[in-house]
Amino acid sequence: MRILLSNDDGYQAPGIVALARALSAFADVEVVAPEHNNSAKSNALTLNAPLYVRRASPGVRYVNGTPADCVHIALTGLLDYRPDLVVSGINNGANMGDDTIYSGTVGAAMEGYLFGIPGIAFSLTEKGWAHLDTAAALAAELVRALQPAAEAHRRAMADAAPDAAHPGPWLLNVNIPSLPREAIRGFKVARLGRRHAAEPVITQVNPRGETMYWIGAAGPAKDDAEGTDFHATRQGYASITPLQIDLTDHGRLAYWAQTAAALSAVAGAGGRGAPAGAHAPHTSDPSQAGHSDQRPW
Repeated sequence: MRILLSNDDGYQAPGIVALARALSAFADVEVVAPEHNNSAKSNALTLNAPLYVRRASPGVRYVNGTPADCVHIALTGLLDYRPDLVVSGINNGANMGDDTIYSGTVGAAMEGYLFGIPGIAFSLTEKGWAHLDTAAALAAELVRALQPAAEAHRRAMADAAPDAAHPGPWLLNVNIPSLPREAIRGFKVARLGRRHAAEPVITQVNPRGETMYWIGAAGPAKDDAEGTDFHATRQGYASITPLQIDLTDHGRLAYWAQTAAALSAVAGAGGRGAPAGAHAPHTSDPSQAGHSDQRPW
């Protein structure tokens, strides 16, 4: 099995070092990771500056770019083969709920997914690397279990486009509790929870009298009900959340189609007013039923 391994904490971070060691027990692992910490870079690609690749040791290279840069360069300019799997992590801290939108760890795995390769992002729920060896062992256990499926997917993609018999790649977000092995109850599939809005920015004044701002910490869990990643990890499980790229709000397509039709009718009237029955709907968005805030944004 061939694995491309990246992260967002940097190629020397304890998480990626531990995971590379665990995966190397049964797979060929190529590390291509950022030179420095690139947390919260999401899927960002560097388009306005050159990128450089340096070799740190056999099988380990680093890039002066983002996590997505690393995977993109590896797949399109470094590797002379197609890996079976793109793995990212282990991240120093949770990537649950809304975190996945910002996460460079998830972004690296997603970049592989965009190239048609299965991807898995691994994170520890607490910062500080406590019980890292346990997390690395669990991550390797999951990857090894998925090895036949990943290899079969690569072979299928070499022969044909995805179809019912050979579905497309998968993208998994995995959060492992920072607990000793005997306290972890196994894996549990869970949906993403939600967080409250982030804490306010921290304002300080530098020695030159200029105001500077630090982004505030992530908000606490808002939706941590049973079935969410927050709940699963709190109960001692490593959460597995299948992710997708499609950000379309399918539940509101009909609502916005109705609104757009009414606006088009007004525009078609040359601004002279809408014909009868063409007024913008006054009904609340049906997908927001039961919510006090009816704004669509």
